[in-house]
Amino acid sequence: MSVQERKERERAGRERLIVATARELAEQQGWDAVTTRRLAERIEYSQPVLYSHFRGKREIIGAVALEGAAEMAAALRGATAAADGPRARVTALARAYLDFAEGNPAVYDAMFRLDGGLAFAREDTPEPLKDAFAALLESLGEVAGDGIHPGLFTEVFWAALHGLATLTRAGRLPPEDAERRVELLVDRLAVM
Repeated sequence: MSVQERKERERAGRERLIVATARELAEQQGWDAVTTRRLAERIEYSQPVLYSHFRGKREIIGAVALEGAAEMAAALRGATAAADGPRARVTALARAYLDFAEGNPAVYDAMFRLDGGLAFAREDTPEPLKDAFAALLESLGEVAGDGIHPGLFTEVFWAALHGLATLTRAGRLPPEDAERRVELLVDRLAVM
């Protein structure tokens, strides 16, 4: 291995450590607790080292969001792969999405609530975000209904899932009705 390759590997390792530490700290204490100073202390590097990888917290949030998008896409595809038939796939997708949001609140915030400097729904949207949307579209596109654009239907269904995830997390919806909400969403929006 060349010196350059070793330096690149070490740099990539530091970036992964910064992102993992930011994510861990955010999940434990919230994003307000994530500062470059605290990250530098936790990973035992100086703040200038952090700034050599990320210009600031915004870029770190963006990196966490991209990592989360890849994880969510994998979770959605994993959940739908074992499902038999369109209704079962859409139901599995909805549950997996809501489970991901509940199990990874800080990552979910990085993806959809906080400014990570990422472009959504544009040509320059990063691939992990495009792939997460594609993971939704793969199951939802087949149940959009006649004359309804699959991408548009996926956006509306995704918005409903996001609303359920956000309102549930905020304690605005009674948790005992969570499963009935998923069933209602699938029954009323998806055409089988």
